[in-house]
Amino acid sequence: MRNLLTLMLALCVALSLTLTPAFAKEYPSKPIKIIVPSKAGGSTDTSARLFVKAAKKYWPGAKFVIKNVPGSGGQKGFEEIAKARKDGHTIGMIFTTQVVAHVVAKRARYTLDSFHVMGNLMQDPLIVAVPSKSEITDLKGFIAAAKAKSLTTAVNGIGSDDFVAAKKLERQTGVSFNLLPTKGSTEQKAMIMGGHVDASIMNISQLQAQHKAGTARIIAVLDAERSHILPHVKTAKEQGFDVNMTATRGFVAPAGVDAKILAKLDDLMAKVQKDEGFIAECTKDVMFLLPMNGTDYLKYLTGLQAETQLFYDQNPW
Repeated sequence: MRNLLTLMLALCVALSLTLTPAFAKEYPSKPIKIIVPSKAGGSTDTSARLFVKAAKKYWPGAKFVIKNVPGSGGQKGFEEIAKARKDGHTIGMIFTTQVVAHVVAKRARYTLDSFHVMGNLMQDPLIVAVPSKSEITDLKGFIAAAKAKSLTTAVNGIGSDDFVAAKKLERQTGVSFNLLPTKGSTEQKAMIMGGHVDASIMNISQLQAQHKAGTARIIAVLDAERSHILPHVKTAKEQGFDVNMTATRGFVAPAGVDAKILAKLDDLMAKVQKDEGFIAECTKDVMFLLPMNGTDYLKYLTGLQAETQLFYDQNPW
């Protein structure tokens, strides 16, 4: 009996030593699910599909399946990524500021520690827009009008990048907007084009076409530099208000996945970020690249969470 137990123990040890490397070597052994915390057809969903198209060049034998999990400003999707099996066959997209806003508001059943951050792909700078018939033509005029009376300003939900950008403007200028949360950019565009609100703070990609067509007016870009697609529109800083805000879209895996698998995922991310075809597709679709590795993106997210916490502490939502 003693010899039999010794033999069984030896077999178990040998089996564990052989299976672990084999598992890492064979990865992926089944389809990789990509959780997208938004509806199909939106900018986040498009980003994920462009990522898959490029990723297949480098992992030709892999199959990627996109699962859209909309709801609660991305919260449902973020939580599903965090609680997924830690085998590397589920990864997902995150976007800001929502991924950290849910944490500071104590709604989220995850923290940043729940994820292995693979890196960031894209950004979408915020803009300040007014109806085409508005008398406001620049940011100074906008702030002056807001000091005279509270301007109704549409944002994409409480805690969104739009909302935080508005709070940044309020903090720097001393104004107070009448913020109107909407269900998304489609509603914001309709309100601006119909003249139903005084202004809207949203992403440049969501309104650049309407600005070019003259059905809306973008008066400021909240970025360090002017946008190449609207080079005539001044930044907020150029107009005397040093306010920057952008939305980011990156990839994460659940924390706790085998380190060898995470290394492969990180390598895939780096390859896609540099892929010429991917870059060309993004440019064609008016999507703005902001590649960051996992370390840099985690640092960015941590700083954004601290900044968002300040706004939450001042005015909880």
